Amino acid sequence: MSRGKDGPEDVDATFAEIVADLRAAGFGLPEDGTAHTADTAGAEPESRRTPERPAEPPAVEAPPEPGWRSGGTSWDTTMFSDDPAGDDEHYVPPEPPPLPRPKMGAFLILLLFLAGLCLLILPGAIGVGQTVATPLGILALATAIALLLLRVRQGPPPGADPSNGAQV
Repeated sequence: MSRGKDGPEDVDATFAEIVADLRAAGFGLPEDGTAHTADTAGAEPESRRTPERPAEPPAVEAPPEPGWRSGGTSWDTTMFSDDPAGDDEHYVPPEPPPLPRPKMGAFLILLLFLAGLCLLILPGAIGVGQTVATPLGILALATAIALLLLRVRQGPPPGADPSNGAQV
């Protein structure tokens, strides 16, 4: 098989070779060598046409009466009723703990962050020239971010035993 610049030169021979390889592999292509192409896309081979009357489906047996998965209730009752077991017990989560009170460091970080943004966005509102406000704003933002990252706790929480592994 010789390949040209854009693909094989003899497309029909290449297609016949592919079909022969698929038949040898056991794929169920029609025996007459025809395949669905653009000119035969609307017509089906004789072997693939459906009969005029479809065969009647086999009778399906009813599920056993004791209930779905031997639970004593039907599938519809299990899936679609609000409370299939009649239980009135519901989980009520406990009250969440109160938020921790912010410390002085958090207020300092917030102040530096806001001051840095004001110096970068509106230097004229403060009365400082842009050549002085830009470096001061960048320095204030960098300091706020550095202090924020330094406050992130590293390591296990207080009171945890590191030799016990993960604990829930």
